[in-house]
Amino acid sequence: MILWVILSVSLFGLWDSWQHYTGHASMFFGPGKPQPLLTTTLPNDIPATATDIGVTSPATPPAAKEAVSGESVAKPSAPIQTVAVRTDLLAVDLSSLGAQIDRVELLQHRDTLDPSKNMVLLERSAGHVYVAETGLVGEAGLPSHHTGFSVVPGPTTLQEGQDQLEVSFEAEGGGVKLLKTFIFTRGSYEIGVRHQVTNLTDHPLDPKLYLQLVRDDSKPEGTMRFYSPYYGPAVYSSSEKFQKIPFDDIAKHKDKATQPRTADNGWVAILQHYFVAVWIPKEGITRSYLTEPIQGTPPTYRAAALIDLGAIAPKGSATNESQLFVGPEEQRLLEKVAPGLDLVRDYGWTTILARPVFWLLENLHGLLGNWGAAIIMLTVLIKLAFYPLSAASYRSMARMKNVAPRLKLIQERHKDDRAKMNQAMMELYKTEKINPAGGCLPVLIQIPVFISLYSVLSASVEMRGAPWVGWIHDLAAPDPFYILPAVMMASMFVQYKLNPAPPDPVQAKMMMVMPLVFGVTFFFFPAGLVLYWVVNNLLSIAQQWQITRMLGGAAKK
Repeated sequence: MILWVILSVSLFGLWDSWQHYTGHASMFFGPGKPQPLLTTTLPNDIPATATDIGVTSPATPPAAKEAVSGESVAKPSAPIQTVAVRTDLLAVDLSSLGAQIDRVELLQHRDTLDPSKNMVLLERSAGHVYVAETGLVGEAGLPSHHTGFSVVPGPTTLQEGQDQLEVSFEAEGGGVKLLKTFIFTRGSYEIGVRHQVTNLTDHPLDPKLYLQLVRDDSKPEGTMRFYSPYYGPAVYSSSEKFQKIPFDDIAKHKDKATQPRTADNGWVAILQHYFVAVWIPKEGITRSYLTEPIQGTPPTYRAAALIDLGAIAPKGSATNESQLFVGPEEQRLLEKVAPGLDLVRDYGWTTILARPVFWLLENLHGLLGNWGAAIIMLTVLIKLAFYPLSAASYRSMARMKNVAPRLKLIQERHKDDRAKMNQAMMELYKTEKINPAGGCLPVLIQIPVFISLYSVLSASVEMRGAPWVGWIHDLAAPDPFYILPAVMMASMFVQYKLNPAPPDPVQAKMMMVMPLVFGVTFFFFPAGLVLYWVVNNLLSIAQQWQITRMLGGAAKK
């Protein structure tokens, strides 16, 4: 049993190291080694660096930008205005400087550190930058996120009975007029962004549109102890599939952009535990994805999509419609927003089991209305599914306990000849139809389910802040009073007493210590995972007690 426990812990450590090596979030090492990425030189007609397209750090003032790139930046013609937009799900601050999104508050989700406040995902502050920006490049002076825009008068609050709200900004520069419209929809975390570009000159223009997310590399606050989920840029296209591009990897390739091939589909995002911001250009439109560091202080990084608007005839116009999703990584929600977006909730190699586990949990939650109750019912169903295997194991353990006195006699008789002692013990096992390794089977059965459930609880925003009963207010966080780990230790001790005592006194002492070791470890695990283990232990105790009682009664007869 001790060897099996050591093997299980070793396998878990190897799995965690493999997660780190293959680029998935590691429990102990944090974000993993990035997958090999296609690194190419961008086409000549698409700017290759941030300074080439006039994109600099939010902390870099226009004057510094001019000194870096030698380009002129349109100065705001009026004081910077902040337009506060409110829907049923979002509170958004739009700045007239660049007509950009400076802040997004999620009204249905609470802050990790202070549950009395709402979760703020996008924000521009002295200590943190995570914003969404757009603009035009290609000709000098085109409206960018440094340009001062005029606010088009109109409502900014989604009223009762109103399904959509449009907020518009406009600016001129470089021979074009840019009308940027943000479209908010009731019950949606998607923000439609429409860019209408009008050519005011007498000759054709060929501007390009950039959609970018800018973030510093600071670790999100409130990250769980012993678990470091991936945070940083990610890109998806049907040809290159899902790629995570860590900030460190972007910094290493600062002299050239890291990107998939030019595509006509996909999206670019910056992930944060449980939440994501993602630009989704319209399908069928040619775009290139770009990730790179931005000059300035503090260090920031951008993940962008560069879109070719095509040649615009004199006095003509072109319109582009894209979507910005800013919200939780809810499985069903992501599947509806865009192809491949559900991959941002990354279960790693446990996906083959984690997805079915979450599907079952989700359906049980739909029936029971409580995630804690769903975890309990899931444990019962798993226990029923593996009942024949665990019953055979417990019967073997019960027989082992019945023959314990005979085993002790054999050990005393052959204490000076280990070979004869082992031979005699194996003959006894064969006669009594005992599998000495049978007691390890319940532990082995639980390992894949345990790891999969750990992945589900760690990655599922649905269980973030989900209460169970009494003191458990968040199944995705550790038990605040360590009651469940204490119950788990007690249940493991009862199991130890029900099992046959190891013949070696040293082994017996080690097995007595195991409940304490596991219990202390589980202090830092999500409460939902400890709940699963506790319920499984209680069901195992009941099953083992019943089988032992039945075999004990049969032995007496």
